[in-house]
Amino acid sequence: MKLYYLKKAEENLPPLLSKKISPVMENTVLTLGDSLTIDLGNHYVGYFSFKLWYVDMYIDAPVTMSVRFCETKRELDDNYSDYKGALCKSWLQEDIINVDFPGRYEMPRRYAARYIKISIINTPQRLSLSEFYFNAVSSAEESALVELDISDNELKTIDKISVNTLKNCMQRVFEDGPKRDRRLWIGDLRLEALTNYYTFQNYKLIKRCLYLFAAADRNAFGFMPGYVYENPIFVSGYWFIEDYNLMYVCSLCDYYDHTKDKDTFYDLYPVAKSIMDSMETILNDLGLVTTRGGSAFVDWCPGLNKTTSLQGIYLYTLEHWLNVLETLDYGDSDIYRQRLINGRNASLKHLYDDKINSFINEADGHQYSVHSTVWMILGGVITGSKAKDALISALSSTDSLKPFSPYMHHYVVEALVKLGEIDAAEQHIRRIWGGMAKLGANTFSEIYVPDDPDFSANGDRKIDSMCHAWSCTPSYFIRKYNLGKEE
Repeated sequence: MKLYYLKKAEENLPPLLSKKISPVMENTVLTLGDSLTIDLGNHYVGYFSFKLWYVDMYIDAPVTMSVRFCETKRELDDNYSDYKGALCKSWLQEDIINVDFPGRYEMPRRYAARYIKISIINTPQRLSLSEFYFNAVSSAEESALVELDISDNELKTIDKISVNTLKNCMQRVFEDGPKRDRRLWIGDLRLEALTNYYTFQNYKLIKRCLYLFAAADRNAFGFMPGYVYENPIFVSGYWFIEDYNLMYVCSLCDYYDHTKDKDTFYDLYPVAKSIMDSMETILNDLGLVTTRGGSAFVDWCPGLNKTTSLQGIYLYTLEHWLNVLETLDYGDSDIYRQRLINGRNASLKHLYDDKINSFINEADGHQYSVHSTVWMILGGVITGSKAKDALISALSSTDSLKPFSPYMHHYVVEALVKLGEIDAAEQHIRRIWGGMAKLGANTFSEIYVPDDPDFSANGDRKIDSMCHAWSCTPSYFIRKYNLGKEE
């Protein structure tokens, strides 16, 4: 089946569309120690080229220069020599190149940037740089973008940045970040696909990604890796994340809900079913999900205990799965209906404290978090006024752990929407994504902590992705729920 799934994925490989960006700059004469900065005017993903020529005398030795590609203006003057992050330093977008002869130079690597800084390290003579071109690429067809008609300027700006974030992450697959890691992750795929349904509507790209994961290797518990590589060859990832496996099932269900493509759902049903059945094998004696089959992500929040959240994600996925099975009249839907009932009952018994209307429990070391509350609400464990009070309390409390990633903030907004708190959902979008916009973002980043904007889950903000797929979803909420429209 692996070869079949890979074949289906390749059948849905999108064309990459290109757009030439030509920043307006006069011919620039430089010599040893000089530098120049190019502003592309927006954040793009693609390939850079320029013309190098001599001024006074023919250049009779190679010119050595550093070319730094920056997603934000701040990166232009960062000192990369003191980088201390946990991820490989080679992700930093600075190349030292030697140009042997005058003429046009095409840089072969792909970059994600708004700003480009060129510094001359060695040159035998004065030189001229001109005709700067950035060939921006994406599989998002801008002519297909659904126009947004709202009068609210802040939400309009947030939507524009969200769309740009999604567009730049839409390449051969839905990448997580075009600067880093440039691969297909399940958690990002799910949120990119949701936003894509309301913007570019590129259904083939979603289909391609679903088939690529179907081809991935499984671990001993039957779980697929949280990510895959697909270019230049297909390679399965090495991190098995249970909540991301569940998000694969949600992504397939979303795809059917939006496209009614039964053939693809039937094709991938065995893959999704195996994940759901594998989840049943890692329940403990209390009927709660464990991480025996891998690990859990949930969020970048330091010190977060994840049992309650993971249980909620399982129930949330069971409900999505069950709804599609019942729609298509699958005979095994009763099995999953009973699992959903059992899971909710176990959650109420072991994870919920009715006296304080909270999910502070022994399983999570009596930790109080927004994450647990959100996922128990999305999993249908509590509803109505109890759910509203629990979520508002968790969000406003100084004692609760709060989300660090836009990935988790998406599900906070979804929980507020589910409870009918549309105004609160809109305000949360303004606070988190609007906060990034106020900092001058052209695209939304992989992590944002309002009280600590320099926080990095990777140990150094210089390595962080400032255009990250899971941050694109304000467009989904704004467009689906008509936020910002006058009554």
